[in-house]
Amino acid sequence: MAFTTPPAPTVGFDLDMTLIDSRPGIRACYRALSERTGTYVDADLAVTRLGPPLAEELINWFPAEEVAAVADLYREMYPAIAIAATPAMTGAREAIAAVREAGGRAIVVTAKYEPNAKLHLAHLGIEPDAVIGDLWAEQKAEALREHEAGVYVGDHVGDVRGARAAGALSVAVATGPCPAQELRRAGADVVLADLTEFPGWLSDYRPARA
Repeated sequence: MAFTTPPAPTVGFDLDMTLIDSRPGIRACYRALSERTGTYVDADLAVTRLGPPLAEELINWFPAEEVAAVADLYREMYPAIAIAATPAMTGAREAIAAVREAGGRAIVVTAKYEPNAKLHLAHLGIEPDAVIGDLWAEQKAEALREHEAGVYVGDHVGDVRGARAAGALSVAVATGPCPAQELRRAGADVVLADLTEFPGWLSDYRPARA
Protein backbone atom coordinates (compact mmCIF):
# COMPACT_ATOMS: atom_id res chain seq x y z
CA MET A 1 0.00 0.00 0.00
CA ALA A 2 1.30 3.44 -0.90
CA PHE A 3 1.27 6.10 1.79
CA THR A 4 0.92 9.74 0.92
CA THR A 5 1.89 12.72 3.01
CA PRO A 6 -1.19 14.65 4.15
CA PRO A 7 -1.46 18.11 2.63
CA ALA A 8 0.05 20.95 4.62
CA PRO A 9 -2.64 22.90 6.45
CA THR A 10 -4.05 26.27 5.53
CA VAL A 11 -4.99 27.95 8.80
CA GLY A 12 -7.17 31.03 9.04
CA PHE A 13 -6.85 33.49 11.91
CA ASP A 14 -9.18 36.19 13.13
CA LEU A 15 -7.50 39.55 13.85
CA ASP A 16 -8.96 41.57 16.74
CA MET A 17 -8.29 39.90 20.10
CA THR A 18 -6.86 36.85 18.32
CA LEU A 19 -3.68 38.16 16.66
CA ILE A 20 -3.79 41.74 17.94
CA ASP A 21 -4.94 43.41 21.15
CA SER A 22 -6.89 46.14 19.44
CA ARG A 23 -8.47 47.53 22.61
CA PRO A 24 -6.04 50.42 23.20
CA GLY A 25 -6.24 51.67 19.62
CA ILE A 26 -9.99 51.25 19.27
CA ARG A 27 -10.58 52.91 22.65
CA ALA A 28 -8.51 55.90 21.55
CA CYS A 29 -10.29 56.08 18.20
CA TYR A 30 -13.74 56.03 19.79
CA ARG A 31 -12.72 58.83 22.14
CA ALA A 32 -11.46 60.88 19.22
CA LEU A 33 -14.68 60.12 17.34
CA SER A 34 -16.69 61.43 20.30
CA GLU A 35 -14.69 64.65 20.29
CA ARG A 36 -15.04 65.04 16.53
CA THR A 37 -18.79 64.40 16.38
CA GLY A 38 -19.88 65.73 19.77
CA THR A 39 -21.66 62.42 20.42
CA TYR A 40 -20.80 60.42 23.52
CA VAL A 41 -19.44 56.92 22.95
CA ASP A 42 -18.54 54.81 25.97
CA ALA A 43 -15.19 53.64 24.62
CA ASP A 44 -14.45 51.46 27.64
CA LEU A 45 -17.71 49.59 27.12
CA ALA A 46 -17.27 49.32 23.36
CA VAL A 47 -13.93 47.55 23.64
CA THR A 48 -15.46 44.81 25.80
CA ARG A 49 -17.54 43.59 22.87
CA LEU A 50 -15.15 43.59 19.92
CA GLY A 51 -15.75 41.20 17.07
CA PRO A 52 -18.90 42.20 15.18
CA PRO A 53 -18.76 44.81 12.39
CA LEU A 54 -18.24 48.45 13.28
CA ALA A 55 -21.81 49.42 12.37
CA GLU A 56 -23.18 47.09 15.05
CA GLU A 57 -21.38 49.12 17.71
CA LEU A 58 -22.05 52.54 16.23
CA ILE A 59 -25.82 51.95 16.16
CA ASN A 60 -25.70 52.06 19.96
CA TRP A 61 -24.53 55.69 19.88
CA PHE A 62 -25.67 57.27 16.62
CA PRO A 63 -28.99 57.47 14.76
CA ALA A 64 -29.33 54.76 12.13
CA GLU A 65 -29.26 57.26 9.28
CA GLU A 66 -25.86 58.56 10.46
CA VAL A 67 -24.10 55.25 11.01
CA ALA A 68 -22.69 54.82 7.50
CA ALA A 69 -21.17 58.31 7.43
CA VAL A 70 -19.81 57.98 10.97
CA ALA A 71 -18.29 54.60 10.08
CA ASP A 72 -16.50 56.20 7.15
CA LEU A 73 -15.19 58.95 9.43
CA TYR A 74 -14.01 56.40 12.01
CA ARG A 75 -12.14 54.41 9.37
CA GLU A 76 -10.55 57.59 8.03
CA MET A 77 -9.34 58.58 11.51
CA TYR A 78 -8.27 55.08 12.48
CA PRO A 79 -4.79 54.73 10.94
CA ALA A 80 -3.34 57.82 12.62
CA ILE A 81 -4.81 56.92 16.02
CA ALA A 82 -5.10 53.16 16.39
CA ILE A 83 -2.29 51.43 14.50
CA ALA A 84 0.71 52.43 16.63
CA ALA A 85 -1.29 51.94 19.84
CA THR A 86 -2.11 48.30 19.09
CA PRO A 87 0.23 45.47 20.16
CA ALA A 88 0.33 41.88 18.99
CA MET A 89 -1.31 39.30 21.21
CA THR A 90 1.07 37.06 23.10
CA GLY A 91 1.96 34.12 20.88
CA ALA A 92 0.65 35.68 17.65
CA ARG A 93 3.94 35.66 15.75
CA GLU A 94 4.75 32.17 17.00
CA ALA A 95 1.36 30.89 15.86
CA ILE A 96 1.89 32.15 12.32
CA ALA A 97 5.42 30.74 12.36
CA ALA A 98 4.13 27.34 13.51
CA VAL A 99 1.86 27.11 10.47
CA ARG A 100 4.74 27.98 8.18
CA GLU A 101 7.07 25.50 9.89
CA ALA A 102 4.44 22.83 9.25
CA GLY A 103 4.61 23.73 5.56
CA GLY A 104 1.22 25.41 5.60
CA ARG A 105 -0.29 28.77 4.73
CA ALA A 106 -1.58 31.30 7.25
CA ILE A 107 -4.36 33.66 6.25
CA VAL A 108 -6.23 36.35 8.17
CA VAL A 109 -10.00 36.60 7.81
CA THR A 110 -11.53 39.46 9.78
CA ALA A 111 -14.55 41.71 10.09
CA LYS A 112 -12.21 44.70 10.23
CA TYR A 113 -11.98 47.10 7.30
CA GLU A 114 -9.40 45.36 5.14
CA PRO A 115 -7.00 48.30 4.54
CA ASN A 116 -6.77 48.92 8.29
CA ALA A 117 -6.28 45.22 8.99
CA LYS A 118 -3.32 45.22 6.61
CA LEU A 119 -1.87 48.31 8.29
CA HIS A 120 -1.98 46.60 11.68
CA LEU A 121 -0.18 43.51 10.43
CA ALA A 122 2.45 45.50 8.53
CA HIS A 123 3.14 47.69 11.56
CA LEU A 124 3.67 44.60 13.73
CA GLY A 125 5.75 42.75 11.14
CA ILE A 126 3.25 39.90 10.89
CA GLU A 127 3.08 38.65 7.31
CA PRO A 128 0.25 36.23 6.55
CA ASP A 129 -0.17 34.75 3.09
CA ALA A 130 -3.45 36.61 2.57
CA VAL A 131 -5.62 39.13 4.40
CA ILE A 132 -9.37 39.22 3.78
CA GLY A 133 -11.43 41.82 5.58
CA ASP A 134 -15.03 42.98 5.94
CA LEU A 135 -16.38 39.47 6.67
CA TRP A 136 -18.24 38.57 9.86
CA ALA A 137 -19.42 35.27 11.33
CA GLU A 138 -20.84 32.96 8.63
CA GLN A 139 -19.59 35.35 5.92
CA LYS A 140 -16.06 34.30 6.83
CA ALA A 141 -16.81 30.89 5.34
CA GLU A 142 -16.55 32.43 1.86
CA ALA A 143 -12.87 33.25 2.28
CA LEU A 144 -12.08 30.11 4.26
CA ARG A 145 -13.50 27.91 1.52
CA GLU A 146 -11.82 29.93 -1.24
CA HIS A 147 -8.43 29.44 0.42
CA GLU A 148 -9.21 25.82 1.40
CA ALA A 149 -8.58 26.53 5.09
CA GLY A 150 -9.04 23.43 7.21
CA VAL A 151 -8.69 25.30 10.51
CA TYR A 152 -9.96 28.69 11.66
CA VAL A 153 -8.69 30.30 14.85
CA GLY A 154 -10.71 33.03 16.54
CA ASP A 155 -11.83 34.44 19.86
CA HIS A 156 -15.54 35.04 19.28
CA VAL A 157 -18.60 32.83 18.88
CA GLY A 158 -18.98 34.50 15.47
CA ASP A 159 -15.62 32.98 14.53
CA VAL A 160 -16.87 29.57 15.60
CA ARG A 161 -19.92 29.99 13.39
CA GLY A 162 -17.72 31.04 10.48
CA ALA A 163 -15.48 27.99 10.86
CA ARG A 164 -18.43 25.62 11.07
CA ALA A 165 -20.11 27.19 8.03
CA ALA A 166 -16.89 26.57 6.08
CA GLY A 167 -16.54 22.99 7.29
CA ALA A 168 -13.27 23.96 8.99
CA LEU A 169 -12.07 22.90 12.42
CA SER A 170 -12.90 25.65 14.91
CA VAL A 171 -10.01 26.47 17.23
CA ALA A 172 -11.05 29.11 19.74
CA VAL A 173 -8.83 31.20 22.00
CA ALA A 174 -10.33 32.64 25.17
CA THR A 175 -8.61 36.00 24.76
CA GLY A 176 -11.56 38.08 23.61
CA PRO A 177 -15.04 38.90 24.88
CA CYS A 178 -16.27 35.29 24.90
CA PRO A 179 -15.17 33.03 27.80
CA ALA A 180 -14.10 29.44 27.17
CA GLN A 181 -17.42 27.95 28.23
CA GLU A 182 -19.35 30.15 25.80
CA LEU A 183 -16.99 29.20 22.97
CA ARG A 184 -17.51 25.51 23.73
CA ARG A 185 -21.29 25.94 23.81
CA ALA A 186 -21.11 27.64 20.42
CA GLY A 187 -19.49 24.51 18.99
CA ALA A 188 -15.74 25.16 19.06
CA ASP A 189 -13.85 21.93 18.42
CA VAL A 190 -10.82 23.09 20.43
CA VAL A 191 -10.55 25.83 23.06
CA LEU A 192 -7.12 27.19 24.01
CA ALA A 193 -6.33 29.68 26.74
CA ASP A 194 -4.34 31.79 24.27
CA LEU A 195 -2.14 31.50 21.20
CA THR A 196 0.87 30.36 23.18
CA GLU A 197 -0.84 26.94 23.23
CA PHE A 198 -1.40 26.87 19.47
CA PRO A 199 2.00 25.60 18.23
CA GLY A 200 1.83 22.61 20.57
CA TRP A 201 -1.72 21.87 19.50
CA LEU A 202 -0.80 22.15 15.81
CA SER A 203 2.15 19.78 16.18
CA ASP A 204 -0.21 17.15 17.58
CA TYR A 205 -2.95 17.87 15.06
CA ARG A 206 -0.97 17.05 11.92
CA PRO A 207 0.23 13.56 12.95
CA ALA A 208 -3.33 12.76 14.04
CA ARG A 209 -4.53 13.59 10.51
CA ALA A 210 -1.86 11.38 8.98
